[in-house]
Amino acid sequence: MKVAVIYNKKADAEGVINVFGMQNQETYNPKTVERVAAALEQGGHNVRVIDGNINVIEQLQNFMPRVVQGEQPGMVFNMAYGLQGVSRYTHIPSLLEMLGIPYVGSSPAGHGIALDKVTTKVMVQAAGLPTAPYWVFYNTDQIPDDMPFPVITKPKMEAVSLGIQVIHDMESLKTAITDLVEQFKQPVLVEQFIPGREFAVGLLGNHNPEILPIVEIDLEGDENAIQSLTDKLKKPKGKICPAQIDDKLAEELRRLTRETFRVLGIYDFCRVDYRMDRDGNLYILELNSMASLGLTGTYVHAAKVAGYTYESMINRMLDVAVERYFGNQQMEQVAVAKTEGGESKKDPLRIRLRSFLRGNLVTMEDQLEKMVEINSFVENIEGVNSLGRWMANHLAQLGFNREVYPRAEFGNILYFSNHMENRNDILLVGNLDNPVDFEDFSGYVEERGRIYGTGVSRGKGGLAVMLSALKALRYTRSLKRVKCGILLISDDSKGGRSSRPVLQELAAKSKNIIGLSGAGLGGEVLTACYGSLQYAIEVNRVKTQPVLKSFSEKEDPILFVTQKISALKKLNSDEEGTFVTLTGIDTRGVQSQPAYHAALSFLIRYRSPKQREKLEEQVHRIFELKNQETIRSHITKGLQRKPFLENGQTLELFNHIQHIAEVVEVRVKKADNGITSLLGNVPDGAAAVDGLGPVTGGYGTNSEYIVRDSLIDRSVLLAYLVYKAAKNFS
Repeated sequence: MKVAVIYNKKADAEGVINVFGMQNQETYNPKTVERVAAALEQGGHNVRVIDGNINVIEQLQNFMPRVVQGEQPGMVFNMAYGLQGVSRYTHIPSLLEMLGIPYVGSSPAGHGIALDKVTTKVMVQAAGLPTAPYWVFYNTDQIPDDMPFPVITKPKMEAVSLGIQVIHDMESLKTAITDLVEQFKQPVLVEQFIPGREFAVGLLGNHNPEILPIVEIDLEGDENAIQSLTDKLKKPKGKICPAQIDDKLAEELRRLTRETFRVLGIYDFCRVDYRMDRDGNLYILELNSMASLGLTGTYVHAAKVAGYTYESMINRMLDVAVERYFGNQQMEQVAVAKTEGGESKKDPLRIRLRSFLRGNLVTMEDQLEKMVEINSFVENIEGVNSLGRWMANHLAQLGFNREVYPRAEFGNILYFSNHMENRNDILLVGNLDNPVDFEDFSGYVEERGRIYGTGVSRGKGGLAVMLSALKALRYTRSLKRVKCGILLISDDSKGGRSSRPVLQELAAKSKNIIGLSGAGLGGEVLTACYGSLQYAIEVNRVKTQPVLKSFSEKEDPILFVTQKISALKKLNSDEEGTFVTLTGIDTRGVQSQPAYHAALSFLIRYRSPKQREKLEEQVHRIFELKNQETIRSHITKGLQRKPFLENGQTLELFNHIQHIAEVVEVRVKKADNGITSLLGNVPDGAAAVDGLGPVTGGYGTNSEYIVRDSLIDRSVLLAYLVYKAAKNFS
């Protein structure tokens, strides 16, 4: 099942339209969020961590499946405390209700009631459940003269002990209320303070919920002690679990917990806090509908005493939510989900691959940043070779041997293999070069779930995915079973002319060829790609003496080029798959005189090799000079790429990839209209596909990027593909 773990990072102005209202001061430690994600992955789920800010809908759309009746939906594991404003626990659940995405935890109504301490008190009291006497103050004028002390103050709608303090006199109470109203911009709940013992009782489930072992907070013999925010965050008080109490008291705590859970309309899990006075009377303090999942929290502590591991606790929380939404049958389907081929979605390798990759995501990003920092502009031979040496060092650690194909005009072409056989199960093809010179270089930047930087989308992102996939296979002891070859070319930006014979030779010795170019935003895998022809046309006027008369296209380079642009447009044909793109135009002239020079550059894309010769003839015919003695033209052919052609072997390979993508729950989509591909030079009839790098956008601009979350997904997909290739996809 796809599970999105949604949480809120610390306050970030970029995550909202406006910073407005009360700002949230309650956040999860990112390590706890990653621990939850890792636990869900160990449970066999495909997990993505999402920041619950302004971009949450877009990220959910990219990750969650749109289901039809009878299909298994995705779930959200909600850890979002909210960013700002009123009733912040309700914000993400409300959004999920609107989007139609099921989630773990209480509804907006339940969270709204539980977070509002005053509403909780009213409902608990109305149900006949015990709670301490209380007052609600908006200002100090409302305080009665006969206030019984001691009392405890709490902001009306905050959690984790924010703003709580025990007050013993009127002057201190007035000061506290003034300060809390000013700080939190909300009324203050004042309760009669109950000296005595403190308990916390966790609950897990819905219809017949499990009550976790009762925890007593160790107040170290001080009946007037409380748990402050500092205690919870920096030095949590000790926990006695199970609490040393008699059976009658324990049963009463369990009963009150169930009743409070029911009265407030809570789902899936919660924690109820109590105080008990000297006479043994219990008082409900509050219900926390988002009990902390941190390792030092009372909820996790109680679950471990109950026999849960952290991983089993988290997966049980997901299970009870699935059961609530879909019943036992759906929960059983989640536990033993099968693919069409009968393979269990609880496949141990898939789980281990994801767990390893999630734990090494920071390393993957660090490696990508290092690659971006290396200037591997195609004409910077030393930079290209530097990146090649960097890759060679990392691949050597994985057991790959290197073979170098020196090139004088470009950087060295590198081939790596982890075996001594004559034939590869799979050949991975990537590129070391990029077409961006240092003047237009963009550094590595991570922003809003995207990673920007020169070369990330069509070269270095794919290399990062490949390295991570191979490391994951080594971790699972699966890499040695695969006869894997890796070809890193150095002239992709120039059409792959120099690397063509090497690619053709190695591809002929490989069962499957995989290109590491970036995928589109829809997860596109390329089964075919256009070829391209680049042209540069220069037109000069021969007679340069000053004149006053107007010129026609036979004498004016600008008019000549303009006329030819109209002719080039006629080459566009959706039916035939030919497209002309103008890439530049330049003119030169003397002030007050017609231009004496015009230059035009353009690119033609085409589908099949048969079209190429015809297009070349048409271009020469368009720019042919007929009885024009006053101007001269010159045609220069630029970079040329062969089309990458779809065939039966390619389609069969894509079908295998599509099946694997279903197993590992990664979105892929067949595309046969790619703009460019590394694999145009593979032999005809080879089983080859491109686009197994990360999900990318902005290609061809200075803002090219990869989607950060896709690094894990595409690494899992590639690793599983490499593994299955050695088994002939059986």
